[in-house]
Amino acid sequence: MPTSFNIPGGKELIDSRALLEKAGIAEKMKVADFGCGKKGHFTLEAARLIGPQGIVYAVDILKSSLKSIMVNAEMFGIDNIKTVWADLEIPGSTKIPSSTVDFAMANNLLFQVKNHLPVFQEAYRILKKEGLFLVTDWIMQSTPFGPPVEARVSKEKVKEVAKSIGFKQKDEWKAGPYHWALLFIK
Repeated sequence: MPTSFNIPGGKELIDSRALLEKAGIAEKMKVADFGCGKKGHFTLEAARLIGPQGIVYAVDILKSSLKSIMVNAEMFGIDNIKTVWADLEIPGSTKIPSSTVDFAMANNLLFQVKNHLPVFQEAYRILKKEGLFLVTDWIMQSTPFGPPVEARVSKEKVKEVAKSIGFKQKDEWKAGPYHWALLFIK
């Protein structure tokens, strides 16, 4: 797998490499990317950062997105990604074994999900003790693009949901001009 390449797209909004490095992603980790999306921007960057001895579970409800990620991974010579079809609003749907993942992330996902609790429950279930859960989403104000403000999720709501199932907040920062980031630990 190449150690240096640029993942196309998205850096204008969030620099995925800087975000993941700040959150503590490291070599040989097992990572789950919830709502990985068609481009796999965070999935591909995570796969590069964790190296060939790590694995990234690219999780999405759209099978077309999962197929697209594998095409992109092949194009970049990345072979440490495993796609997982799942409806994250159904607990246990990822079929990833419990307490096996070091780092989970949900980037630009929560504004698309009606029920946030199962997403957090699934992250908590699959994470090892002291595993990290990174959540990034849109700020709660009008921006030149992105979802309508009323569809966005506040940091405060995310903190409440995370705390309700046992996560502890580890960090918080601005993740680009239009996003916030929260890092939780199990």
